Amino acid sequence: MKRSQLYAPTLRESPSEAETTSHALLLRAGYVRQLSSGVYSMLPLGLRLKRRVERIIREEMNAIGAQEFDLPSLQPAELWKASGRWNAIGVEMLRLRDRSGREMCLGMTHEEIFTSLARELRSYRELPTVWYQIARKFRDEPRPRGGLIRLREFTMKDSYSFALDDATLHEQFKAHEAAYRRIFTRCGLTFVVADASNGSMGGAGSSEFVALSDAGEDFVVVAPSGAAANLEVAVSALEPVVDDAVSLEPVEFETPNVHTIADLERFQCDLFPNGVPATRQMKTLVMIAQGEAVVVLLRGDHQLNLVKLAGVLGTDDIRPAGAEETLEVMGANFGSLGPLGIKARIIADNALEGRRGLVSGANKDGFHAARLEPSRDFLARFADVREVCAGDLALDGSGRLEIKRGLELGHIFKLGTRYAAALGAAVQGIDGKRTPLVMGSYGIGVERLMAAICETHSDEAGLKLPSSVAPFDAVILELGDTGGAAQRVHDELSAAGLEVLLDDRSDVRAGEKFAEFELIGVPTAVVIGKRGLEAGTVEIRRRLIGEKLEVRLEQLTAVLLER
Repeated sequence: MKRSQLYAPTLRESPSEAETTSHALLLRAGYVRQLSSGVYSMLPLGLRLKRRVERIIREEMNAIGAQEFDLPSLQPAELWKASGRWNAIGVEMLRLRDRSGREMCLGMTHEEIFTSLARELRSYRELPTVWYQIARKFRDEPRPRGGLIRLREFTMKDSYSFALDDATLHEQFKAHEAAYRRIFTRCGLTFVVADASNGSMGGAGSSEFVALSDAGEDFVVVAPSGAAANLEVAVSALEPVVDDAVSLEPVEFETPNVHTIADLERFQCDLFPNGVPATRQMKTLVMIAQGEAVVVLLRGDHQLNLVKLAGVLGTDDIRPAGAEETLEVMGANFGSLGPLGIKARIIADNALEGRRGLVSGANKDGFHAARLEPSRDFLARFADVREVCAGDLALDGSGRLEIKRGLELGHIFKLGTRYAAALGAAVQGIDGKRTPLVMGSYGIGVERLMAAICETHSDEAGLKLPSSVAPFDAVILELGDTGGAAQRVHDELSAAGLEVLLDDRSDVRAGEKFAEFELIGVPTAVVIGKRGLEAGTVEIRRRLIGEKLEVRLEQLTAVLLER
């Protein structure tokens, strides 16, 4: 490969639209170009990087016995309707009708399609099995961002395991976890494995693989022990709070112009001459879930986690009630709400269970109620619905939690029998009875993985890609007329199995060649010039560690292969 023939339109400056380090460098180094919002063209360098990443993924998937497929992106609505996801997924799904009026979509994922193929499995003797593909996906993201981080058209490695029972599913889940660890390690990434939400995928149990990065859009909660969880599902221990020693009957007290937790902390009266600490307050939220009003109670200094609430209620169709809806349900306006005397269902966070001497609104404008005790004064279902905060105590006792930003690299799910039961994928079990397949689903976003590599492997000069994924193993920088020596070195290294780029441009100065070498992220440069050739030597520059060394020309191939 000669640089004079390679289409790699590099840029001196970062484009103004670049949002992240990876976005800027992939544009500057001539790896990608934007076609429209969330849609990018892969140029030759970008495609070489992508193919090397895919090769690592493919090798590790094959190593766990997975079989590769290639399935259509154009999918009929019938399968999605059968699984229940056609209506559950909103405008993110790109839908269309063919010339016959048949409803279709561009696949966001392939659970339904793989499950439809699995209907041809007949016996438990064909199980367990793992199927995968590396294919295009489509998602009408409302806010594509970060170059390759969040796209509307992207490539995913999605694999699906089929088993007869939960125990075998767990084995396949752990096999994927181990494969993912190897994939991301080979790509040169540092990551955490975090407990996560299944979301619209359904099933129970999932883990995210997250590369810690300021460019990330996920938040992970990390304990000193290394245990991690996505903020959506993270839990923590609470430090003890001292309550009233004696159980007293509730009492109302007037609170003019007190509407917020902070207002009540500052409010002074005979009952509370020093105000009411947030830890003794109950925050009352009115939510509408599938058209029904639900009252949610939290400790005053805690925030609601909508994902957890959705899990408790069994629906994602949740929104805050408006002012008129709140008044109708509670009989009072915002700022004076509480759990007393209401007919709506109440969900109370676990942090309130067993407490006494709490304060909330009295459901009477301008009044609050004190000395409240859950279970005695109102009935509620207790559940974990609060969001973890930095500094909370880790459940494993290892210390205080940190919240870090990260890029999701991959996600693995235990789906159970949801899709198999809905689509009729079952086999004859050992006992002769028809048994629904027990499934797992496992995804890696290829372009996002590329972005994560570029985010974490760069410096002020450009990309510093690991040799495992770099588009070339080495670039030969020909400085001046080398009498064909540079071409001979290129051919020798290529014959030895290295992928080499020869920068043969005669109209480009040496400084520009060195700068471009640092920009595009190839790990090694071989510098060939007239002066060195006269001495029978060439220079090797190793980008990742900043090493420079001179070697004899006849030893070059052996030295590069060794390194």
